[in-house]
Amino acid sequence: MLFNTFEFLFFFLPLTIAGLFVFGRAGNNRLAVFFLACASLLFYGWANPASLGLILTSIVVNYLLWLGLGTTHEANTFLRKLLLGGGITFNLGLLGYYKYADFFLANLAAVSGTTHLSGTVVQPLAISFFTFQQIAFLVDSYRGETREQSLLHYVLFVSFFPQLVAGPIVRHHETMPQYINRFFPRIRAEHVSIGLTLVCLGLFKKVVLADSVALSVGPAFQAAEQGAVLNFFDAWAASLAYTFQLYFDFSGYTDMALGIARIFGIYLPINFNSPYKAANMIEFWKRWHISLSRFLRDYLYIPLGGNRKGRARRYLNILVTMLLCGLWHGANWTFVAWGALHGLLLVVNHAWRAVKETLGITIDRWWSRVLAQVITFMAVAAAWVIFRAESLNGAFNILYAMTGLNGFTVHADFTSFALVKLLLGLSVIVFLLPNTIEIVDPKGYNLDETRTSAPKFFQRLQWQPNLIWMAFTAVCALSAVYNLSEVREFIYSGF
Repeated sequence: MLFNTFEFLFFFLPLTIAGLFVFGRAGNNRLAVFFLACASLLFYGWANPASLGLILTSIVVNYLLWLGLGTTHEANTFLRKLLLGGGITFNLGLLGYYKYADFFLANLAAVSGTTHLSGTVVQPLAISFFTFQQIAFLVDSYRGETREQSLLHYVLFVSFFPQLVAGPIVRHHETMPQYINRFFPRIRAEHVSIGLTLVCLGLFKKVVLADSVALSVGPAFQAAEQGAVLNFFDAWAASLAYTFQLYFDFSGYTDMALGIARIFGIYLPINFNSPYKAANMIEFWKRWHISLSRFLRDYLYIPLGGNRKGRARRYLNILVTMLLCGLWHGANWTFVAWGALHGLLLVVNHAWRAVKETLGITIDRWWSRVLAQVITFMAVAAAWVIFRAESLNGAFNILYAMTGLNGFTVHADFTSFALVKLLLGLSVIVFLLPNTIEIVDPKGYNLDETRTSAPKFFQRLQWQPNLIWMAFTAVCALSAVYNLSEVREFIYSGF
């Protein structure tokens, strides 16, 4: 089930809120947890009921492994490592089979000159997200950082539907105490008003903004795949269109996920914090898909050695981490290349910092940050071409055209005046305005510093429970619902 569908917005979500309200009034927290866990599993299995068996098997096996880690004495290091290693192997085995088996067999067939029937293994929804979440849980348990919980609470922890499909990848300490200790079904007006605002703004971002610009993305990338020669403006228009489509698609989903959880009184960690305002690649990955960046840092980069074994080893660890980050996004060489490019850009960023520190170079001017933001954004936009393309050849065709080597002739095949106006409007929102969380609830999500540093004019945009904001939210919601005739999946739901 998708957030941007009539059945979710007008059937599933209202009934779930009503059910929790009833249990909250009755004072039965455990029954409310059971109800929400069942609703989450219904949400997950709505389109493909057969996938429920996989996620339930994954949940039960990981829970039993957690019980084993909890009952094994800390002195028995061998058994604890065996349980942890077995758990990681199990989770990566599921992920590898369902997500990468076809990719591996197709490449093996290409090398050996045989044929391979693709599509024999159907990838279950959200397997990347609930697999990484449970690996983090097992590692935290091995480190003694988890607390006791029932199987019921663990089922909800893994399957909680607002974050299940596309994140954030939640850590145990961030939500489990809320499920256990907080009586969250007691619906509160403050949570509902903030939550509904986030849901409506997120839906508007997805349906009205992201899906509108998406209409200009597909034709240009498809033409590049077929070998068409794009000019400079066509290529950059396609790149920027996808760059903004992905931004509003992903931030829209994140807003809706945080908003739905907030209606229930649950705070999910923010996963998106104006990444295109970043002045370098290091900052970009602190703002983009924050929970994935944190997972890769804590459970891959640092265990590989991090920055503790010299500069060369640090750069190698960054490259390995980002290669696997790219592969996590999808079973295609384009994702691997995208991850490798980001790894290289991060290495260059770290090397430049080291050079500046060695030479004592300090550049602290407003124009230097603006220039750094422009360079970073252009690098990110170019990398998104590889991310979006169906093949490396298609990506190369667009990137080659972006250099201007195909000419600068302006025509309306892929670059229209309407698209230019749309891209300019989206640029204003992305680069000049505060993001949704900064506007709606910076204190609740620990973003006070970003709000106070914003221009005073934009601080006046701060959300308030008044008629003006109610009218604005209603307009966004109605505009989004009006445009729900053609449902497009959230991009990150495919990962």
